[in-house]
Amino acid sequence: MAVTPLGGTELLVTERTGEGVVVDPLGGGRVVREWESPDIASLYAAGAGRVAATRSPYYVPQLSAPEPDTAPLIRLLDTLGHPTGRGLGAIRRPATPLLDHVVNAGAVAVGPDGAVYYAPLVRDEIRKYAPGGQVSWTTKRGLFRGGSERDPEFLPSKGAELRLKKALVNVALALGPPPGGRLYALGSDDSAATRLRVDVLDAATGAILATRRLGPRETAVAVDASGALAVFDADSLIADADSAAPATRELFTPAFALPDLAGDTVTLGGFRGKVTLVNFWASWCDPCREEFPHMAELYREFDRKDFEIAGVSDDVDSGRMLAFVRQYRPPFPILVGGGRMKEVYHYRGLPYSVLLDRGGRVIERIFGFGGAEEFRNLRQTIANEVRAP
Repeated sequence: MAVTPLGGTELLVTERTGEGVVVDPLGGGRVVREWESPDIASLYAAGAGRVAATRSPYYVPQLSAPEPDTAPLIRLLDTLGHPTGRGLGAIRRPATPLLDHVVNAGAVAVGPDGAVYYAPLVRDEIRKYAPGGQVSWTTKRGLFRGGSERDPEFLPSKGAELRLKKALVNVALALGPPPGGRLYALGSDDSAATRLRVDVLDAATGAILATRRLGPRETAVAVDASGALAVFDADSLIADADSAAPATRELFTPAFALPDLAGDTVTLGGFRGKVTLVNFWASWCDPCREEFPHMAELYREFDRKDFEIAGVSDDVDSGRMLAFVRQYRPPFPILVGGGRMKEVYHYRGLPYSVLLDRGGRVIERIFGFGGAEEFRNLRQTIANEVRAP
């Protein structure tokens, strides 16, 4: 989801499931260390020998268990991923219960002096915390009457899809290059993130120095070494990258041979000839619970001669696995991984899915659960693959 420099030679990667993964780019991308997300999903920023973690605005569960009043808004970690104190700020309590994560998700940046900049996803606000933890300034753009947007509200559901009415005000923060690095905030004018804007702030005072409104297709933004903005059509960048990529697909390996719930052995080779979604899950994984109804719906939409799902449980406790299956009653096959799958397939979090073509080759890998929008895109990818000669 995001990458930030860590020290002089490493990169801290935020994965879809929220884990922090430190890689050595000079060592061929070797994973140096990793840690579990302190939140449902965390976004990380680093500077001055510490890491700031916020609830990620890129993966926002619609519902989450209420957090304790003592939970910090921003968690502070050392470069090994260990908590270094209580953190910064206090969470907001939404008017509607179970929306803590949505209300407190936000973008984050850390300055070279250890100052932390925070911008909540659903409110018109940008805030700076000094290295000592006190608030240095708070800036608003004046986007909403009264100075702030209302808390998210539930809308009538559509089938299994839970919908919220919410503003999407702040998407990302970044500090420009020194000297005098400015703060760049990517946000929206319209509470729906369809009219994007970049605000340039004085990092010392919070004053807005300039605002640039982006075109409807300009969704990728960069800052060069001089501090000048460059914007791109993200879809075109992705298309160019795809066209430059090798045309051949890699085989999904290693091939598995796992028992199903009846004890019969099911092999990967048995799915050849069908487009197949291999999904790794566990009963203790909250995003897996959100994802299963979407997978069941997807499974019912396609003919069995064309499409299959193999749901591989990575539970160690078979009792909890079976209780999960009784609760969600998946229509697709469930295979028993017995807690060994992470070691075999080297994923860092659940859920993890791999979409395979009819020849058992990887079409795409899916890290975490991206909600209804992700499944709409996945459904279209499967439909295109099913129609392919």
